Amino acid sequence: MATQTSNYIEAIHNLSPGGTLIFHEVPWEDYEQLLDELVDRSGVRVNYVRGRLEIMTLSQFHEMYADLLQDLALMTAERMGFDFESRGSATHKKKSFRSGAEPDGCFYVQNAAQIIGKRKIDLNRDPAPDIIVEIDVSHTSLYKLDFYAHLGVPEFWRYDEKRLHIYHLIEQSYIEAQVSRAFPVLTSDSLTQFLEQSKTEGQSAARRAFGQWLKVNLPVTDLFLHSFHSPNSFLSTVRYKSFGGSDCKLDHR
Repeated sequence: MATQTSNYIEAIHNLSPGGTLIFHEVPWEDYEQLLDELVDRSGVRVNYVRGRLEIMTLSQFHEMYADLLQDLALMTAERMGFDFESRGSATHKKKSFRSGAEPDGCFYVQNAAQIIGKRKIDLNRDPAPDIIVEIDVSHTSLYKLDFYAHLGVPEFWRYDEKRLHIYHLIEQSYIEAQVSRAFPVLTSDSLTQFLEQSKTEGQSAARRAFGQWLKVNLPVTDLFLHSFHSPNSFLSTVRYKSFGGSDCKLDHR
């Protein structure tokens, strides 16, 4: 193990849950070696954007929100008759872009069939996730948006412990939207509602309430389900709003 990598490992050992370390001007080779050293270690996220290395340890709340969002997405997919594949916090990296990221969750929905059975996703051949999830409890994930746009991730969910924000990729930039592209029944408001409920009533109660909400808002009929099997056609009815409340967009080109 190289000396610098040993220093990173030692720093991680001393990092409290929910803590973050940031290093600058880190070579790509050091980043890849650190990933190799941490391959079997859970509870740590490593992100790298053009020399900026971020190492973060997870708090229990961080993982709780990510787990609940995965459960809600899976319940929705099953209700709508969609395939659903989760790849958790799998590392997404591209040396040509000098960037790599470990999100808090990633889901394949429209592209699920293309990655079923694959033990490793190769972004040079395989599609990017349809949804990437980031939980911004003790840090911000917005600096990773240009990388996710480069990968072509169509939809990005970000929870900041106050609200679940949904972003759609439009012409290489992310624009905040009210409605999910992959799951048009889900809105920023509805997901926020059940995340907030979990804080006071627990995850089980939130899941049960969400299940009842789905039955009311997504009655299962063949005609209804067929109308949602082309989610991209839904975009013409989606209303977008800007990130800061004005008519602007997050542009990371």
